Amino acid sequence: MSGDMDDKPQPLIEHLIELRSRLIWALGAFFVAFLVCFYFAKQLFNLLVVPYKWAVSWAGLDVAKTELIYTAPQEFFFTQVKVAAFCAMVIAFPVIASQVYKFVAPGLYKNERAAFLPFLVASPILFLLGASLVYFVFTPMVMWFFLAMQQAPEEGGVAISLLPRVSEYLGLIMTLIFSFGLVFQLPVVTSLLVRVGILESQWLADKRKYFIVVAFVIAAIVTPPDPLSQIGLALPTILLYEVAIYAARLIEKKRAATELAEAGSAEQA
Repeated sequence: MSGDMDDKPQPLIEHLIELRSRLIWALGAFFVAFLVCFYFAKQLFNLLVVPYKWAVSWAGLDVAKTELIYTAPQEFFFTQVKVAAFCAMVIAFPVIASQVYKFVAPGLYKNERAAFLPFLVASPILFLLGASLVYFVFTPMVMWFFLAMQQAPEEGGVAISLLPRVSEYLGLIMTLIFSFGLVFQLPVVTSLLVRVGILESQWLADKRKYFIVVAFVIAAIVTPPDPLSQIGLALPTILLYEVAIYAARLIEKKRAATELAEAGSAEQA
């Protein structure tokens, strides 16, 4: 092993023991967070319903009459389980990520650790930015779009009202949060690939037109079948792709400057 490694090679059994320890800490953090979140599951679900209330208000309806239903005896219970698991994963993520880092860190060089840490911090921040965009903007817009399709009983017409099921509403908002959260990881992923030399900024720029098509295709697959949510996911994806290109160019400039400085130092020596 190289001399700039902090840790000596370890036998396989010690790696397995270390892995078991990290898994216990990660699963323990998730389990504790799950129990706490399940205790407050109804309050957490009511918090997720707030964007729907905003949409009801935008549609000119009575917010006091906002109603969600469940059609199976066990449906709301399992919905609370999903809410608790979803929130527990968010709360426990810092612990889980730190345990993953502590497990892989001994196998990294010092400069690799220094490069990896900023991305470990940036990843949850970008995910929360994507989730916030869903919560405050796109979920109210999507639900307002669906509420606008309701039909009033006038001139012999049949009354058609939207009564969302709790499981379906939760599935919708979780799908949007995960979709936007993963899309917001694009600058992190591309920057890591550029750092290790797999991608180049010029290649990313050359493939821009293909990525735009892919962005709209992915948005059509992972979002509900309405134009608002599809365009709402595709446009930030394209914008983040441009951010990724810019970040890749900065990384390449920094790498070139470092190599030039090292070459100058070698010549002086």
